[in-house]
Amino acid sequence: MIKMENKYKIILSYIQDLSVEIPSPESLITIRNTTPEYRMSVDISTKPAKRKMLEVLTILTYANPNKKKAQGYFQIKYATVIDILDLKIEKKELEKIVLCDLQTKIYPDLEKKFLTILKNSGLPDLTFGKKIDFEELYKARLNQK
Repeated sequence: MIKMENKYKIILSYIQDLSVEIPSPESLITIRNTTPEYRMSVDISTKPAKRKMLEVLTILTYANPNKKKAQGYFQIKYATVIDILDLKIEKKELEKIVLCDLQTKIYPDLEKKFLTILKNSGLPDLTFGKKIDFEELYKARLNQK
């Protein structure tokens, strides 16, 4: 049996879209004072690319779910193009690669890029709390089916 790492290869990764919204100086002060309330959410989608390649879009959104009026909004859309090396791959295996294995591999770099952008946008003391455990999320998703 082929190991997971040999079933795909990352061709390229890049920031596809970036949104940093701080409407005013007052908003920035409010954001700085309420950062413990902010939460990171992750959304993953895929679309086929040419020649057995797949574009995986990982979207990180950092926002305050408690605010009705947006004080600040931060989102990064990170595209990763992977080449599927195993042509006989099962759908379930591919799903695990996209939702778990690939995310675990790219996330540390993606988080670092996003954090650097936010720190340079006026949030110098910002740190993200708990790391996202993609293995745990994937297992939870399997249990929901």
